[in-house]
Amino acid sequence: MSEVEKQSYIYYQKALCDGTHIAYLVFDESRCIGTGGVSFFQVMPTYHNPSGNKAYIMNMYTNPEYRRKGIAYQTLDMLVKDAKRKGISAISLEATDMGRPLYQKYGFVKMNNEMELLETSVGSSE
Repeated sequence: MSEVEKQSYIYYQKALCDGTHIAYLVFDESRCIGTGGVSFFQVMPTYHNPSGNKAYIMNMYTNPEYRRKGIAYQTLDMLVKDAKRKGISAISLEATDMGRPLYQKYGFVKMNNEMELLETSVGSSE
């Protein structure tokens, strides 16, 4: 088992039990044709997010044979509604070029101010 698989297993064992992650598997009879998940976490409260509670949507996938049938949109809708039921309005995700139109259709907007420190750039002097 790779380190990612091992850590994912540990994560899901805990998070699915304590409610900090919700995952949906979409089936056509016994065949899994789609997935989606949402992870819940807390950051320091701000004026824009007084509770500090956030949701991060991840692992969105639909089998190519089932795309363009509304499956991803419905899965996304369930995940967003789950977050809102928890009182969370700060919901984010990372979008691939293929997924971006779906998320924009739902109402997600591109963020321009967020940055990420990549491990390969640590200590670089550029």
